Amino acid sequence: MNQSNHYPADFTWGVATSAFQIEGGASADGKGPSIWDTFCLNPNNIKDKSDGTVACDHYNRYREDVSLISSLNVDAYRFSMAWARVQPSGKGAWNEAGFGFYDRLLDQLAAKDIKAHLTLYHWDLPQGLQDDGGWLNRDSAHRFADYAHEVARRFGNRVAAIATHNEPWCSANLGYGNAQFAPGVADAKQAIQVSHHLLLSHGLAMTSMRATASSAQLGIVLNQWTADPATDSEADRAMAELEYARSVQWFMDPIFKGRYPELALRAHGQNAPVVHDGDFTAIAQPIDFLGVNYYFRSFCSAETPPRTPPGKLGFTDMGWEIYPQGLTELLVKLHAEYMLPPIYITENGMANPDAVSGGKVADPERIAYVQMHLDALKAAMEQGVDVRGYFLWSLLDNFEWNSGYAKRFGIVHVDYETQERTLKDSAIWYRDFLSAQRQR
Repeated sequence: MNQSNHYPADFTWGVATSAFQIEGGASADGKGPSIWDTFCLNPNNIKDKSDGTVACDHYNRYREDVSLISSLNVDAYRFSMAWARVQPSGKGAWNEAGFGFYDRLLDQLAAKDIKAHLTLYHWDLPQGLQDDGGWLNRDSAHRFADYAHEVARRFGNRVAAIATHNEPWCSANLGYGNAQFAPGVADAKQAIQVSHHLLLSHGLAMTSMRATASSAQLGIVLNQWTADPATDSEADRAMAELEYARSVQWFMDPIFKGRYPELALRAHGQNAPVVHDGDFTAIAQPIDFLGVNYYFRSFCSAETPPRTPPGKLGFTDMGWEIYPQGLTELLVKLHAEYMLPPIYITENGMANPDAVSGGKVADPERIAYVQMHLDALKAAMEQGVDVRGYFLWSLLDNFEWNSGYAKRFGIVHVDYETQERTLKDSAIWYRDFLSAQRQR
């Protein structure tokens, strides 16, 4: 790494996880089923035919895991709450035993002086709400606002930040657009309407959380990328412009400009969402921070078959091109286009086919990946982008959605048979890097 990469003394360094991917305890202590519990019941939906019933057993091993987090010298931990754990059907009675788990987790984090960054929704809608239409039902946005209010009321003075959604692009496009994720719907018109209801739920939740007067910083987490034309052809350039409008601007413009991007609306045509009066006023609530998840760029080719990304730095185990300069380009572009609040890089990392050998896990590819992306992040900061923190994805190897347990993003290896945790070389590198940052 470029040794001139000295970050501000108050820069936040963390690791990240999500509830369904690590918790297990699928029906423990009154937890209701989520759409991912249901989705996994069909083994054809998951590449290795696994499920999240046990996952990393974090529900029972959270003390051990918080100790692991503390050993890494990070000062923050980003995690999500399982909505169905605290409100089993997504409406009605709260489950005190479920809230008790997060209460104990927050106690452990506070004891280790680790700041809690809580995400309310990381794709695991209570099945009870899905039975009523899920995110296609506008009422779900109001149920989400009720949930957000209760969480902020209980925990809003014990967490540093609360994000409403993690990657609503995925919830809409992978959950409703191509059936890759729960609830497994493939309908373009539904996906676009769902994206609007997710944004509406964010705005309503911001208002409901503000009403609690909690001290937490409030925002949203979006997965974003640059869209690069494969060639300088007019077709490729037009394809890249539309891709950026349909992905990044589709979620950014309503929040920061109170409207959808015209280019994307024209392309959606009859599939454009139904928007009620006042929706954009609700969505465009001021936010305290923007979370950006970055993994790859979009490489846009109108040719048949399409050109593939050059991958000069290789590809991850997910098949994603390693393209760190895209992080710089994305952040600088956002900075120029929007009046932004402080940014946190809330996810960045890579899947790698890791294995334990001699009690160790060598993953030099991941170390190089993180180093390059931190260099790219610093380059954006030096161009005026206000970035306040970085969360490495992920703390643990975990249930990687429709890939099951076959893809390992963690800096800590998990043996799913024994639940043994082993620090990978990347975890040791990250620990030492953070120690050196603090000594400057």
